[in-house]
Amino acid sequence: MKRLLIPLILVICFSVSASAETYIITGTATYSDNSQLVLQDISIGCETSENNCRQFQGTTTQTDRYGNFTLAFTVDEEDDGTRILLTVKGEEFPHTIDLDRLRASGGSVIQNIRLSGDSTPMGSGFSSACCLILFVVMALYILGKTARMLSTPAGRMEFRGYKPERYVQCPVCNIPVAHHQLTKHLIVDHDIEMFEAGQMAGKVLRGTWSTEEE
Repeated sequence: MKRLLIPLILVICFSVSASAETYIITGTATYSDNSQLVLQDISIGCETSENNCRQFQGTTTQTDRYGNFTLAFTVDEEDDGTRILLTVKGEEFPHTIDLDRLRASGGSVIQNIRLSGDSTPMGSGFSSACCLILFVVMALYILGKTARMLSTPAGRMEFRGYKPERYVQCPVCNIPVAHHQLTKHLIVDHDIEMFEAGQMAGKVLRGTWSTEEE
């Protein structure tokens, strides 16, 4: 019995492998404007009513940088006439498995894919144009502001990192004094106590801060 079982298993395996063959679909995927679909996944989907397609569902390949693709999967005689869907970027393209066509063409069938949309949506192009215009406007504004700054000696000094000294009026003698020297001026020149001089200087400096905020 064992002697008969082993040859029988070999015959069954050989017959199954002999009936199976590789089905290859090749083609080029493009957008509606004829630009290539670069490095995008193409997978097999199935219609709801097509039960024989389930074994191929999920088989995936990817286009190359020229939009070319090759999709290969194993079929047998029972799969002849099965309808599958080539799915890419949400669009579906039907393909019917045709073994006679496969064998006549030398082992592969050709089906090109052409999407309904363009490679660059209008909204994307409009947004890019707006960003470019905004960048140009900002660049011109910065260049104009820099040119005005460099046109004056004070502006050139500020551009190099030197800021002009700020002056405030002494509340006692109304003489312009550098703001960081005001407390010292009140103590030394007007003989005011340190605490009182600090309060007076703080009041004057707070006035300049409120003016700057306005």
